[in-house]
Amino acid sequence: MASNLKNLSDYSDKNLTDMGKKKFAIVVSEWNEEVTESLYQGAYETLIANGVTKENIIKKMVPGSFELSMGAQWMAQKEEIDAVICLGCVIQGETRHFDFICDAVAHGITNVSLKYNKPVIFGVLTPNTQQQALDRAGGKHGNKGDEAAITAVKMLGF
Repeated sequence: MASNLKNLSDYSDKNLTDMGKKKFAIVVSEWNEEVTESLYQGAYETLIANGVTKENIIKKMVPGSFELSMGAQWMAQKEEIDAVICLGCVIQGETRHFDFICDAVAHGITNVSLKYNKPVIFGVLTPNTQQQALDRAGGKHGNKGDEAAITAVKMLGF
């Protein structure tokens, strides 16, 4: 569903279970930091609101969205980590670089999830403009970080 039709911060309470003992890694891209830090804040606050303790949220930074897959793999391989949330932002530019990065990141994150049999969540914005990114990182369309965090929580309750 397009985010102009649904607020990214709205979610149902189906499949929500006790998260008090679950441990989450949030891997955040440094590239487009204004956007990714807002995504992180949304994810962090959503996890806290759903019963995750501060001690059970680990934040790790990677240089760019392309590196999210490797960062996710390093965290997912840790037995004590129950779910990994990947947050990034790749804004369409004038070249095909956008297409290659987005495709690699989507496949990489999916592969990590399947390899380690745990939720590894794709919280990567792929907007056409900086304003579209800001609108989806706490702006008028909500926060993709909220959506990514609640997706991790719901998958753990599956």
